[in-house]
Amino acid sequence: MASSLLPFSLPKPNLIKASCSLPPTATSTISTPETLDQKFGRKGIKFSESGNVPLVELTVRNGSSLRLRIPDGLVTSYKPKVNWKDDGFEEVLYTCPAAVSDSSANPKGGIGLIINDVSDPASKLSPLPTQWTVKDVDSDAIDALQVELSCTSGNLDITYVVSLYPESMATAVLVNNNGRKPVSLTSAMLSHFKFKRRGGAAIQGLKGCSYCSHPPLSSPFEILSPAEAMITESPGWFSFDSKSEKKPGSWTVQDDPYIMLKNKMSRIYTAPPTERLKAFYDTPPSKYETIDQGCELFFRVIRIGYEDIYLSTPGSLSEKYGKEYFICTGPASMLVPVVVNPGEGWRAAQVIEHDNL
Repeated sequence: MASSLLPFSLPKPNLIKASCSLPPTATSTISTPETLDQKFGRKGIKFSESGNVPLVELTVRNGSSLRLRIPDGLVTSYKPKVNWKDDGFEEVLYTCPAAVSDSSANPKGGIGLIINDVSDPASKLSPLPTQWTVKDVDSDAIDALQVELSCTSGNLDITYVVSLYPESMATAVLVNNNGRKPVSLTSAMLSHFKFKRRGGAAIQGLKGCSYCSHPPLSSPFEILSPAEAMITESPGWFSFDSKSEKKPGSWTVQDDPYIMLKNKMSRIYTAPPTERLKAFYDTPPSKYETIDQGCELFFRVIRIGYEDIYLSTPGSLSEKYGKEYFICTGPASMLVPVVVNPGEGWRAAQVIEHDNL
């Protein structure tokens, strides 16, 4: 069941489950919104289409909602209820339409999953092809909704579950290795958070954690490429509270309780690989918070199964994409690959929750 991927399960009783009983050869035909609605639709789960791309929209009882593109698994909208007014919903995610994103056919930003096969060090980085199809849905009285996507890449069976609750959402991945050889993977779940203004963006919860400058994993939904993310930018004459970014590979410790996100950076917060060789070492926090002073909102990001935390800010490059500011952050396993042995699986998840109500 989809909910078993997460450390918490859907509330019970009254759990309703829908699954497709079509043979494997027919699953690829389940692509139109009408067919998807017939097989999986129910209250709170609505399938639609935009630009010939099938979508699913989840809406729980209090009105919180999210939108998911099915083929690439990109979450393009998350609107939780953040106050008790009738219109008390706030879009959390930053996305760029295709027209702004280098004439790409797909939007950029949102929340996306990255999985790369790095089993062969001599070969180039090999992103796993992921063409997702709907496998299952779960719901409980529209207070908890889940959509389970699945795909196969070589000997790997991959399941991706997107969940929505009244005050949180989650993305979870499960990779099963059906082959005869171990597979080494790098992965990340990266979220592009929107902020009202550049000067009012911050993160707290990473004090005491080691970090170094590092590019993000490349992805089809990236706004800044790895090369663009690593371009340094002068903090400016009057940025007295800012520190210049250190060179890649140079580790330091976060000594301030707040990370101000006004200036450009691309960092990975984690235990250095050499430290992980010891019997005991400090791991990064399991959760941290984004703070938007302009909207007076915060969101807690929870890391499950991943070893690293990635964080980047565009600095003045944000002006290229619009008036609003954004950051890219999320749990990852980038520096030390995850090894999935034959017949075994690996699972990881990200939860975004809030107490703004």
